[in-house]
Amino acid sequence: MPNFCAAPNCTRKSTQSDLAFFRFPRDPERCRIWVENCRRADLEAKTADQLNKHYRLCAKHFDPALVCKTSPYRTVLKDTAIPTIFDLTSHLKNPYTRHRKQIKELTDEDIKRMRERRLASAEQAAKKDEDASNAADKEPQLSTEEKEYRDYLRSLFEILFMLAKQAIPLTTDRVSEEELRSNNFQAVLDYCINAGDEALRKRFEVTAVNSEYLTATQLNQLLDVCENTVREEMLMEVRESRFYSLVTGDLVDFADSKYLPVFLRFVNQQNILKEEFVDFLPFVDGDESALVERLEAQMVERWGLSMEDCRGQAHNATGTSTTKMKAVAVLLMEKYPLALHMPCSHMALNIHLANNLPYPNVQIVMENLRRITSFFKVLHTQDELEKAISTHLQKNPEKGNALKQMCSSGWTEQHNVFDVLLDVLPSLLLCMDNIRGNADGRFSSRVTVEAYSIGESLADFEVIVTIVILKNVLTFTRAFGRNLNGETLHVFSAVNSLTAVLYSLNEVNDNIDVYHEFWYSEAVSLAALMDIPVSIPRLFVRKQRAADLGEIQAETYFKEYVTIPVIRGIMQEVEDMFSDNNLKALRCLSLVPAVMGHMKFNTTEESYAEVYCGDLPNPDTLPAELHCWRIKWKHRGKEVRLPTTIHETLQLPDVKFFPNVDAILKVLSTMPVLKVQKGTGDTASERLQAYLSSMPAKHLNKSLAMLHINSHVKHDLDVMVDKYCRLYPEDDSEAEPEDVGEDVIVTKVI
Repeated sequence: MPNFCAAPNCTRKSTQSDLAFFRFPRDPERCRIWVENCRRADLEAKTADQLNKHYRLCAKHFDPALVCKTSPYRTVLKDTAIPTIFDLTSHLKNPYTRHRKQIKELTDEDIKRMRERRLASAEQAAKKDEDASNAADKEPQLSTEEKEYRDYLRSLFEILFMLAKQAIPLTTDRVSEEELRSNNFQAVLDYCINAGDEALRKRFEVTAVNSEYLTATQLNQLLDVCENTVREEMLMEVRESRFYSLVTGDLVDFADSKYLPVFLRFVNQQNILKEEFVDFLPFVDGDESALVERLEAQMVERWGLSMEDCRGQAHNATGTSTTKMKAVAVLLMEKYPLALHMPCSHMALNIHLANNLPYPNVQIVMENLRRITSFFKVLHTQDELEKAISTHLQKNPEKGNALKQMCSSGWTEQHNVFDVLLDVLPSLLLCMDNIRGNADGRFSSRVTVEAYSIGESLADFEVIVTIVILKNVLTFTRAFGRNLNGETLHVFSAVNSLTAVLYSLNEVNDNIDVYHEFWYSEAVSLAALMDIPVSIPRLFVRKQRAADLGEIQAETYFKEYVTIPVIRGIMQEVEDMFSDNNLKALRCLSLVPAVMGHMKFNTTEESYAEVYCGDLPNPDTLPAELHCWRIKWKHRGKEVRLPTTIHETLQLPDVKFFPNVDAILKVLSTMPVLKVQKGTGDTASERLQAYLSSMPAKHLNKSLAMLHINSHVKHDLDVMVDKYCRLYPEDDSEAEPEDVGEDVIVTKVI
């Protein structure tokens, strides 16, 4: 949505001008002076917060000396800037011009007060200019050596950003002197020197042979400055937007330590939903409350965010970290009730539900799915799977071709993953046996060992029963999950169908004996097809015998220890993820005009919007505003198309005349369950996964990972140079390297 200038007789807006637009200040006294100078009578009754949020002045109304360009991408005002340049008479030349920005007529007292204040401001500005001039005279000029050093640092930063953008590791394996020559960072340094980079050449031409180009400490300092500068650029956008949601990913290993990827969702000043990766948070063993404290400290103390403005959270955990992250979500909601815990659009709901079940047999199935995903990224493995499908289904080629199509890409991340897994399971085991045999020698020993491990794990009757139960139980949530990951209207429909989903799951739970009998028979038939014997887990049998409790039938065992826990666990997860507050928030999606039209404009957002009552600029006028919002779209012209998403709605030029609706839609837009509108590139989550899958574990570097994921973020190398020089003066840069836990030293070799 464009910003409009609030000055009288000024029609500029941000989408039609390269000028900077500035918010009214939050400081009440400065804000009052801005309003007085504007001569806008209608603004006098508004608070400083309201003016700061909804009104702007363009740069044309300020003395050019008060406008500072701190970087090629950012323009700011001086702290004491006051607008003084206004056109207060041009409307008089055309008395018939429609004039909404009413200009206040000044009394003699007003004129006297304004003259006194301007005189005082002029004296104060003159004094500051004098002080600044004296300070500039005292400031030492950079010497030639200092300028060369800054150029040298700039070149180093450019090289680091190039390596990060291209996902090139800093070093290769270094076990011999010959391999030292292939060090990536050094290779790029040498290339730049040979290509004519004078700053680097002068720095290293007199360096002794076999001496270090950069120590590990210096390199880590450079990376730290790059990382913090890029992160601060993103965090400034988040602070300007105020409301955001927190999303965490699955744990990542760097140098044998676990880190939690942290993303932030927010709506920027152009009303575009963004999800940015901001950092890897150290994940150490301990209780959940300690992890919550570290997370809060990171967000509040280091990033300058307010947890009171967090409006949603989602945690895409897997394996053993699932239980801990669920507890973290509960603790955060106890402290911040509006940080609603929801599933994330990154992951299919059925996979999310299965990941959250804390039962060992379910976790084995989910771990196998993750291993299968990685396994079939290896060269030729997909070809072997297709051959196995053709062999197994040679009498039914149509089904074989359909199954190949389903298994072509990404099937382990789809809503029907358990259906496909059951269909492909016999062929999958045959494929693993063929790769394990490695008759033509195409696969490495690591691949054959992994094939053997996956095959042995899947060829277990308990795993087969678990897959069958998951497939059948999650059939009832499949359509619900697809809608939840769809467009806005589909999400709204999913919310309204939740009661039917829970009813179906309850019906299964009430008739568990009948359903289990059918499901167990299905598992037995599939096991017989693959020559897998029906058996009870050995650990359970040993415990039964040790306790002298007698034998238990397999069907009874799997009913008590698989079917009942899974159905009840799924029911509980669905109820937890869609609590009353979550449903109220999502039902506010009826503010989107297309959803409103689908409901025949018979919506009652007032009863749901109370969740965000504290976030509204004018909560008292909400009922009247919602009524006008419905009437606006109900009686639109036939040629007017109803916006279908929150993003489209927020881009409407007249949405600013509905400030409460605008505020609710911006908060809703950050909900993790709503998918991010893709632009020309991938999402931050997808870029992270692509980096992790393409980079060998021994070459992973969390600073380079952060820079690679955020290579789209604008960065100013001069700002980085200034920051580095301030933090690490050149004298200190020659100090002995410290042990920083990363063996990264770039050495000059003969």
